[in-house]
Parts: sequence; structure tokens; C-alpha cells
Amino acid sequence: MSNLCPCGSENEYQSCCMPYHKNESLPPTAEKLMRARYSAFVKNEIPFIAQTHLPGTEDFDIEEARNWAVDSQWKGLEIVNSQKGQADHQSGIVEFKALYADKEGKDYLHHEISTFKKIDDQWYYEDGQIVGTGPIKRATPKVGRNEPCPCHSGKKYKKCCGA
Repeated sequence: MSNLCPCGSENEYQSCCMPYHKNESLPPTAEKLMRARYSAFVKNEIPFIAQTHLPGTEDFDIEEARNWAVDSQWKGLEIVNSQKGQADHQSGIVEFKALYADKEGKDYLHHEISTFKKIDDQWYYEDGQIVGTGPIKRATPKVGRNEPCPCHSGKKYKKCCGA
């Protein structure tokens, strides 16, 4: 029976992310670290998540992460974009989408743009920005009541489509 790695690489877990989780090797890129961190949530390898936060990170709650990992059914990872930072290649950015369901079976999409930093040949998760949580912005300009109707009827908006 196949034991594919949850990271989506289509490789066996034992030869993909497990060596990172067991501290046998280091992820060579920011994207590989991102994939290994996702797999760590799936496999409940929460110490790996803690160890791969940028040293000095104070806002990580290991029990909260453990509860999220255990209480979720992880359904897949999509890497949207992955890029190295400046010419020094000591930073990286990975945009990803992780699909999961909560205890009640409700599906959620965690969409994040993560930044990574490389220190002494080891990649660390530095920070992340959740995508899609900002204020909803209007796609088209708001039409005033006394402005011409956008349907081009020649009437004022309040007497046409705004009625």
C-alpha cells in the first residue's frame, strides 16, 4: 500500500518529509520547508512546526497548533507561488492554499503568503499574511442616485436601475 507524502509531491512520505520531521536532514528550499510544515500538521509532528519558526518567535502556541492539527482533517496543499527573495537567496516567499475540515466536517481554505528566512543553511518560517481577510472592496465604482444609470438608458440611476 502506498504511503504518499501529504505535501503533494507524489513521493513516499518516508523519503520526502519524514526525514525533515525526524531531524535527519534539512529542507533545502523555503518551498520544501512549507511542504514539510503542512505535512507536519497532517502527521501531528508539531515539534517540527515549533522548531522551524524563526528563532526568537514568541507568538507561537504549541498546544493551539496541536489542537488545530488533531481536530482537522487535512485535505490537500496547493503551492500557488514560490520565489526566492533578494540575490542573497537568504529569504523566500511561498503562497499556498491548504484545504481542511473541522471536527464538524465543515471545509475551510487557509490561503497564506508566507515569508521564510535562511540562517546558517537552515530555512525558518518567519511570518505569514492570510489572503482574503481584508475589507471587501467594491469591484465597480458606486453609482450616486442622481448620476446617469450605468445601463445607458439615459435616465438617472434613481429613476432606472436604482428604483
